Amino acid sequence: MSKLRIFLVDDHPVVRKGLKALITEQHDMEVIGEAGDGRVALLQAKELQPDVMILDFTLPDLNGLQVMERVKQICPGTNVLVLTIHEASGYLRQMFQVGASGYLLKRTAGDELAHAIRVVASGGAYLDPTLAGKMVSTLVYQGTSKNGDITSGSKLSEREKEVLRLIALGYSNKEIAGQLDLSAKTIETYKARLIEKLGLKSRSELVRYALNQGWLQDL
Repeated sequence: MSKLRIFLVDDHPVVRKGLKALITEQHDMEVIGEAGDGRVALLQAKELQPDVMILDFTLPDLNGLQVMERVKQICPGTNVLVLTIHEASGYLRQMFQVGASGYLLKRTAGDELAHAIRVVASGGAYLDPTLAGKMVSTLVYQGTSKNGDITSGSKLSEREKEVLRLIALGYSNKEIAGQLDLSAKTIETYKARLIEKLGLKSRSELVRYALNQGWLQDL
């Protein structure tokens, strides 16, 4: 089985060294490159085309948001996991809006990092559990037309809203099924229905949609 190819972007060499050690311990991952500033990161990523880029927000030259805005153009197959100290909702919303697949705090344990990498590598969306927990009480439900205009929340059933809330908070199908006492297959059916109703294409787009519509307000 081929390993996930990981590219590290952080301006602190000690942090990169620690991340590399954690990732190298995983049987299914390898670090193929690293960079300490935004411009170098984009140049190397274009050449290496990694599966996952782990990206800090605070960087010299180009910051993480500027890198994120460009990386999807030059590395369409690369999923980006933001790893940062910033907990404010503004940072999180900005990064998801420009294409990030995950958002993880640096104080998170190493095993959570490995889990987050696997989630975004598989095309899923990931939110740090600490941030997800803070969002529970502030999620507001709204519907949308397929062109993105906000419409009445009655477009979604109460169960669909409940499933969408848990998806936006980063829970897996299995975890949602456990919370709602349903099967994982049923949750997958709800997810497909939500994607069709809202005119979206994937689980990660559902999360970005929730952020774009202001469903996740103040953390």
